[in-house]
Amino acid sequence: MPDVISFSRGAPSADIVDVEGLKLAAIEAFDTDPAGLTGYGTSIGYVPLRRWIAEKHGVPEDHVLVTNGSMQADAFLFDELISSGDAVVVERPTYDRTLLGLTARGAHVRLIGLEPDGIDVSELRRELEAGLRPRLAHVIPTFQNPGGSTLSLAKRRELLALAEEFDFVVFEDDPYYDVRFTGETLPRMLDLQDGGAAATDGRIVYACSFSKTVCPGVRVGYLVGPPALIKRIATRATNTYIAPSQVAQGIVHRFVSGERFAPALETVKAALADRATRLGAALKEHLPQARFVQPEGGYFLWVELPEGEGHDSARIAAAAAERGVQIVKGTDFLVEGGENAFRLAYSAVHADRVDEGVRRLAEAVAAARG
Repeated sequence: MPDVISFSRGAPSADIVDVEGLKLAAIEAFDTDPAGLTGYGTSIGYVPLRRWIAEKHGVPEDHVLVTNGSMQADAFLFDELISSGDAVVVERPTYDRTLLGLTARGAHVRLIGLEPDGIDVSELRRELEAGLRPRLAHVIPTFQNPGGSTLSLAKRRELLALAEEFDFVVFEDDPYYDVRFTGETLPRMLDLQDGGAAATDGRIVYACSFSKTVCPGVRVGYLVGPPALIKRIATRATNTYIAPSQVAQGIVHRFVSGERFAPALETVKAALADRATRLGAALKEHLPQARFVQPEGGYFLWVELPEGEGHDSARIAAAAAERGVQIVKGTDFLVEGGENAFRLAYSAVHADRVDEGVRRLAEAVAAARG
């Protein structure tokens, strides 16, 4: 068996994580607030970190809830807003855990096409005018997982206008916003709504995570939303786990508020830029038939092979595994379809292994088709 090259998981390799900085942040956190870190705390999260997040987004603190990772934030929001049978709009394709979470709650999931500049708002409008009445529209606007696309500014504004016109909540799931390594930074939809980030009409709920900017192991995420909703979710959180990890959140607070965070984030972005560039070049060389959006940030690249040529992502994934390459098949990110697609996460693959990984993957595509 050849050595394993894993394009399967969206996590940074350990060599680009500021481990020493996190160790120092842990010591500082325990030295400065031993009672806060060792106590239960409350369900709103570690108070200094909650305050830091509120200042980052320009909102009062009661708009923020800090959770055990952004997936916990997603789960709380879905439990609060979604009932069995409710229509929920998602992108096609979308994050597999989102699909699982929504279908497990009995949601009627409506997938809307994903374009190079984000969700197809024209298709969404047609569906809405035909009678679709979603409770929620879940979008990953920046470096979408798995598609890699970024929602354009015009589409961000149009999506908000549709939410206002047809009375649904936009769930802006945005863990990759700060991991841009090229191109133009766009405003969050949270900041575009009437009244800015402090608006309280409930049209936007925003989620983010420190998994992609600090490291996945901290498991710290958060929600920003209208205070009445945040208060209800905080009660739900209290009944679920009393409080999230004060230790993890205290360490994150010391790290992101210190001098090492900015250069550490630049290290991550530089490494991701190099790996994404090499991945795009390798695909063009070894899989010239592949279609993909070259990432401007984030962790993922979505590959589509020509339809009608017998491609099957399950067979491709199995053939790739035999060659020591791990990928995620496209069918995981769709309710139906995706047999001709797969997702590649370049974040954990060292730059000098990218080309070899794609070379083996091209062999797997040919073998699976044969």
